[in-house]
Amino acid sequence: MERVVVVGAGLAGLRTVIALRDLGYAGELTMLGAEPYAPYDRPPLSKAILVGKSDGSSLPFDPAGLKVDFRAAVRATGLREGTLETDAGDLGYDGLILATGAEPVRLPGEGARYLRTRDDALALRAALVPDASVVIVGAGWIGAEVATAARGHGCRVTVVEQASTPVSHALPPEVARHLAPWYAEAGAELLLGERVAAVHPDAVDLADGRRLAADVVVVGVGVRPATGWLTGSGLDLAGGVAVGADLRASLPGVLAVGDVAARWSPRYDARIRGEHWDDALRGPLVAATNLAGGDATYDPVPYVWSEQFGRMVQYAGLSAAGARWVWRGDPSADARWSVFSLTLDNRIAALLAVDQPRDFVQGRRLADSGAVIDPVLLANPTVSVKMSVAGSAE
Repeated sequence: MERVVVVGAGLAGLRTVIALRDLGYAGELTMLGAEPYAPYDRPPLSKAILVGKSDGSSLPFDPAGLKVDFRAAVRATGLREGTLETDAGDLGYDGLILATGAEPVRLPGEGARYLRTRDDALALRAALVPDASVVIVGAGWIGAEVATAARGHGCRVTVVEQASTPVSHALPPEVARHLAPWYAEAGAELLLGERVAAVHPDAVDLADGRRLAADVVVVGVGVRPATGWLTGSGLDLAGGVAVGADLRASLPGVLAVGDVAARWSPRYDARIRGEHWDDALRGPLVAATNLAGGDATYDPVPYVWSEQFGRMVQYAGLSAAGARWVWRGDPSADARWSVFSLTLDNRIAALLAVDQPRDFVQGRRLADSGAVIDPVLLANPTVSVKMSVAGSAE
């Protein structure tokens, strides 16, 4: 293998380049980025940048030291076996790693703001001035963080959500309903069960005919993998670039990491997309190892964190329908609490922790190991989560 191309210059692309060199790959290495910037981290876009604590500095990156030909503002446009097509010409490859990330899901209408790049975040921050009216469509992780920042800047905030609870894509109603009061406590209005017909620069049209006027309209209703340029390439694009637990795609020499990858998970017996920073951080080493001829697998418990309304919210796993939830603390009375989803055989399928980092770290480890849990011990907040393993008290 003499020529490797990494498509995407975010965290996943950068970590892939570093991993390849660390593993001893000495051949030609090229990394393409569609944006005109060196690699930067995306979690601060809806956190530190929006609240004014950061301007989004680049990640540590030394192209000369890594011996990588970094090409900013070059967009991949197509793929045929052995050749990557770009808007700056074709590139041949022996190995190709796709790390193109994801794009925001867009709603009907024009002029609303979407948050995906550093430029998006800086422009939105500039618009969040005191007493501005801000309407946010979507009460997921990103919507809550934008609402938090907007309230911090003194804006009047309304959040519109089609589901009956916030974060409905990840949490069942019996858990997610406890997040809803946070909006009112922070001075934001949360409209649940409201479908949006169209968005505009200065208004949101609801399906029932009402119009919500605004100075700023932000849409955060999810993302989809950036795979449009791969149509007709022969790659299996099942909800993203379909890869196995080894992160190999359906064409020889092609792998995918980060938000663009739809990986098969033996752990969950399902194809999943992480869509979060943790995958971009950890997946590249597996991809680089396998591109170099190894046989590693990547099948972690999915993980996401969110900073909203003065709380650190951490979530890991995938909760199955009908799962039993075990509570540690009372969300209606306690500022800090956690809740665990247990499988029928008492293993942790998912967990949510609100300002309970110790519960989360220990619970995530137990979820990853597949340990059998004693639900009675787990529900006792005076017993550490790690001591809730069945048989621990014997």
